[in-house]
Amino acid sequence: METSDRKIDGSRRLLMGAATVAAILVAWGGAANGSVSVNGRAPAFGWIQPRPAAHGWRLARLPSGAATFAYPRTWRPIRTDPGTASVALLGDGRSIRGYLNATPRQGTETRANWPSFRIHHLREDDSSKDVRLIASAHGLPFRSGRGSCVIDSYRTSRTRYREISCLVAGARTSSVVVGAAPSKTWARQAETIERAIASLRTS
Repeated sequence: METSDRKIDGSRRLLMGAATVAAILVAWGGAANGSVSVNGRAPAFGWIQPRPAAHGWRLARLPSGAATFAYPRTWRPIRTDPGTASVALLGDGRSIRGYLNATPRQGTETRANWPSFRIHHLREDDSSKDVRLIASAHGLPFRSGRGSCVIDSYRTSRTRYREISCLVAGARTSSVVVGAAPSKTWARQAETIERAIASLRTS
């Protein structure tokens, strides 16, 4: 995943203003074009638990102040679309090994339609190929409200990625948080990405 990759740097403007994965239940190879609909207590999303950010982590904040999420000090803020907050774990040549993004809700997405909305959007994106829905859930408990989440994978011209995306509704606003990494190195980044997503707080 290079910084020039359109998947990370702006191919999802309609949904979240920047690109964005955890395969808890199954590997992506076994879920081609399928879905596993689950509820908020399902094992695939058991890592989503309302809790403070990990000690020593920094906070990424939307420019509007409407949402924050925590990330490790080894990750760095990166420039993406206006109005969003993005950080990445950078490797050699500034390649991106892991990615996190938050953006305000911008369209017709709701907690009820989030799984279908997200997958439909990915499949409409010309840079996303072979989009695979792995799992989805509603009514997940976040620190400031409830959310709906999707686990999916997709392929670009360069590689395949895993992604977790959640729409979380707070008292006044709703925000989208996304975490992604190359599928082949997902296992190294999964715990960090999950912890960061679970730390989301929206107003």
